[in-house]
Amino acid sequence: MSVHNPDVKRITTHVIQELKSKGEKISALTAYDYSLARLVDAAGVEIILVGDSASNVMAGHETTLPITLDQMIYHATSVVRAVKRALVVVDLPFGSYQGNSSEALRSAIRIMKESGAHSVKMEGGLEVRESIIRVLSAGVPVMGHLGLTPQSIYKFGTYAVRAKEETEAQKLLEDAKMLEDIGCFAVVLEKIPAALTQQVSQSLTIPTIGIGAGPDADGQILVLHDLLGINKEFKPRFLRRYADLHGVITQAIEHYVDDVKDREFPSKEEAY
Repeated sequence: MSVHNPDVKRITTHVIQELKSKGEKISALTAYDYSLARLVDAAGVEIILVGDSASNVMAGHETTLPITLDQMIYHATSVVRAVKRALVVVDLPFGSYQGNSSEALRSAIRIMKESGAHSVKMEGGLEVRESIIRVLSAGVPVMGHLGLTPQSIYKFGTYAVRAKEETEAQKLLEDAKMLEDIGCFAVVLEKIPAALTQQVSQSLTIPTIGIGAGPDADGQILVLHDLLGINKEFKPRFLRRYADLHGVITQAIEHYVDDVKDREFPSKEEAY
C-alpha cells in the first residue's frame, strides 16, 4: 500500500529536497505514455522520468543514442497530460547539449515550453558543466546523472559497473559536488559500488537517486517496463520485477485469438 502524503498537491524540486532533509526515501519511475503515466502518478511515485530509455523500450533501438529531441518532446507531452502530482523530469537526448551550451539551452527551453515538463536531466560531470550552467541560468531545474551514463556507451564499451577504480571514484565524487555547487536539484547515480553511493549521498545536501547503486541513495529509480516484467530479456542484478506482465499480456492475447478463431468472440451479448 502506498503511503504517500495526499496533502501534497504537487511534488516540486523543493519537496524533493525536503524529503532528503527529513530522511524519507524518494521513489522514481520512468514513463513514456499517457496511460501508464496516469497509473504511475496515481500510485504515489514522487518523480516520473521521461527517459531517453524510450529509445530502447518504446522504439526498439539497441542504445539510447538514436532518439531525437522531437521524439522526447512527444513522449514528455503525453506524460505531462497524465500527471497531476509527480515531478516530471525529461532527459535531454544525445547530441542536444553536449558540445554547445547555446544548443543545450535551446533544447531545454523547447522541452519546457512544448511539453510542459518541470525539469530536465543531463548526463555527465565537468565535461558538460557549461551546458548545465546555461540551462540553469534560464530558470530550468536540472537533474544530473553520473556513473554509467548510457549516452556515452560507445566510449565505455560496456554496461559494467562504473567507478570501481579509485581514480574514477574520485572524479565521480568531485563531479557530484560540482553539480550540487552549480545548482542541480538532484543527481542520478547509475551502476556504481554501493559504498561509493553512500559516500556521495552523505557528502551532498541535494538528493541522490540510485539505479543499480545500492540501498544508500536518497531515492531509487527503475524503468517501468522492467519493473512490470514486460521486458523479459533484461536481467541485471539490480532489477526487482514486481509483476510478470509479459506472461499476463501474452496469455490474454492468446485467449483473444483463440476466441476469435473459435467464433466465441464476439458473443450475441457483445453485439448490437
